[in-house]
Amino acid sequence: MGQMGFFDLSSRYAGLDKSGDPLVLLNDMVPFEDYRDELKAIWRTPPEQRKSNAGRPPWDEVLIFKTMVLQQLYNLSDDQIEYQIRDRLSFMRFLGLGIEDSVPDAKTIWAYRERLAGAGKMKELFDKFDAFLREKGYLAMGGQIVDASIVPAPRQHNKRDENEKIKAGETPEEWEEKPHKKRQKDVDARWTKKHGKSYYGYKNHINVDRRHKFIRAYDVTDAAVHDSQALAGLIDASNTSSDLWADSAYRSQKIESELEERGLHSHIHHKGRRGKPLGERQQKANRRRSKVRVRVEHVFAFQERSMGGKLIRSIGLKRARFRIGMMNLVYNMKRFVQFECGLAAPG
Repeated sequence: MGQMGFFDLSSRYAGLDKSGDPLVLLNDMVPFEDYRDELKAIWRTPPEQRKSNAGRPPWDEVLIFKTMVLQQLYNLSDDQIEYQIRDRLSFMRFLGLGIEDSVPDAKTIWAYRERLAGAGKMKELFDKFDAFLREKGYLAMGGQIVDASIVPAPRQHNKRDENEKIKAGETPEEWEEKPHKKRQKDVDARWTKKHGKSYYGYKNHINVDRRHKFIRAYDVTDAAVHDSQALAGLIDASNTSSDLWADSAYRSQKIESELEERGLHSHIHHKGRRGKPLGERQQKANRRRSKVRVRVEHVFAFQERSMGGKLIRSIGLKRARFRIGMMNLVYNMKRFVQFECGLAAPG
């Protein structure tokens, strides 16, 4: 086998373009360079605080950030993304790497992500892209739809007494004596039930605008938090319409009053009670509202089916907030590309 030359590589890339490499469009349309200053402030020590300029130079901030975008886009672990960058020409081109260039290894990616997650800046990065969307004319329009989705996390095999202490906000004594074991235990994730099935992990609470189906606001909690508890922090006051849709989990006298006070028109589904089933008029209203509310389900379906699933491999709420925030940001990036290419239908 001969060595690959420049024209061979160009031919390979031409073949990718002919097949429609989606990463080319993502790279061309999303302003990744605009994130450089924010990332540099988190990842680089200011010159005046450095003890020495010796040592290995840091990785380019935008390259590492784009690596994390790839991770989220395909739901890859640190080891998997390192391998895929080495193996796939489309990934190398997206990152601006040549065949001869070094590739960030799994430990490096982990270290950069840990620092970014620890800085708690994910929402700022998310809001920065939302501001870009608005500048491009994609205002929040047509009303807002609120919903939550369970994001599974690796299940913990704890003893019953250990779980009781975790719920009480305590740490089992045995874990204190074994710090390596303690680091592998997620004390923030919780169990919940949905449609009779048990789930363990976190929740992704989102607000989607009806017109463009972009995520405009989000919150991350453990899975046991009721959907309605996150509603107040999700409302987007900038939406051009006062209409709000949500399923019956958000229905309560208190929420209806709060929405009215904020000048919002509630389209929350009616809820039946034991011994008081919904009447024909309420059922008809729910069916009508479902035709709009279903748009938020499309978002969760895209994250599940087109982004490699929603499972997160991290431990702890701080890391979950970062990973789920990245998932929401990358969804918006993909949605933006669809609109710019005329592949997304509003309304």
